[in-house]
Amino acid sequence: MFEPVIASFEAEYPDITVEYNQVPFDTYATTMQQRLSAGDDTIDVFAVDQPNLAQIAAQGFLEDLSDLKDAAQDATSEAQYEINIYDDKMYALSIWNSTQMLFYNKDILDAAGVEYPSADPADRWTWEQVEEAGVKAQEAGMESGLLLEQVEAYYQLQPLVESLGGGSGITGDDMLTVDVTTDGWVEAMDWYAQTFESGFSPRGVGGFQTSAVFTDQKTAFFVGGPWDVGGFAANADFNWGIAPHPYFDGGDAVTPTGSWSWGINAASNNKAAARAFLEYVALNPEGNLTSTETQTIIPANSEAAAEYLPTLEAMGGDNSAGAADLIAYEIDNTAVARPVSVGYVQFEALINQAFADIRNGSDAADRLEQAQQQIEDAWSQLR
Repeated sequence: MFEPVIASFEAEYPDITVEYNQVPFDTYATTMQQRLSAGDDTIDVFAVDQPNLAQIAAQGFLEDLSDLKDAAQDATSEAQYEINIYDDKMYALSIWNSTQMLFYNKDILDAAGVEYPSADPADRWTWEQVEEAGVKAQEAGMESGLLLEQVEAYYQLQPLVESLGGGSGITGDDMLTVDVTTDGWVEAMDWYAQTFESGFSPRGVGGFQTSAVFTDQKTAFFVGGPWDVGGFAANADFNWGIAPHPYFDGGDAVTPTGSWSWGINAASNNKAAARAFLEYVALNPEGNLTSTETQTIIPANSEAAAEYLPTLEAMGGDNSAGAADLIAYEIDNTAVARPVSVGYVQFEALINQAFADIRNGSDAADRLEQAQQQIEDAWSQLR
């Protein structure tokens, strides 16, 4: 995956050699925690899952990169800049980015007599419009109306809550005050639960296997990421299209963002070389672009993204027309990052379990009250 960017960097910096070591994703967080806690100085640059940055920085495992703040702010979106700031210091640089779009099955909308949603953000559909059109698609024979890709993930569901003004769920000067029982949270989760209760969204599917529900023509609308463009282009044998991520009527347009940043190990013995590599991959548009050569993911560097997005759009042909402009718009105008908190890891685990219970029938208000208490208990040792 990283051969192109390493080769490109080594050609630019012939005196520096990069040795790449891979840790499986499922064990990455625990493995890195063990190695960094032990002061492992054989790691120079490592990938940081952005929501975990605050915790890793608070443990002293990341080199302070605050002298690069201005360059980083110029190179990427505001959300991707802010995600690397903890306690007013910058500890990493964003490498990749993400967003979410509404994918729809044109053939079933034709059968249902529903006009396609526009790819223009100015004509963004509300969730209420998606529900109305999805029900018509079901009446025309589609098994379900809507499915969100990561059905129980905070990354995916945060925009529902934020659209209704519910907030991120984490507040306070120290970002250790949990707040998941606001009217916005309850209303958003009531709506989400109702989509499953009514059969509008299908139960029994989860993880990253949900995209197959769309390609198998079992749902009319699917909310997924740019990485789905290539998958749908290869696997969908029907006409489909893309539209902006929906919002609630009267609420705000909010989209997910975030991916991976890279930071420098505070215990590294090769900090100068590590810094040269990191700056090349994050701040140099050419270097950042080469990090995406073998995968479908948005470069975090704005110049690199501008060159990359038309290529992404072309993957889907007419089906994905407008994707490049839409993604660029969402990154600059509607993206809201996950909150930066040393307690985010515990927060995400507990709120994701609440999401799972709510979509499987638990009362939203009661389950959010329970989650609030669980998170407060988990954070009691962090204050």
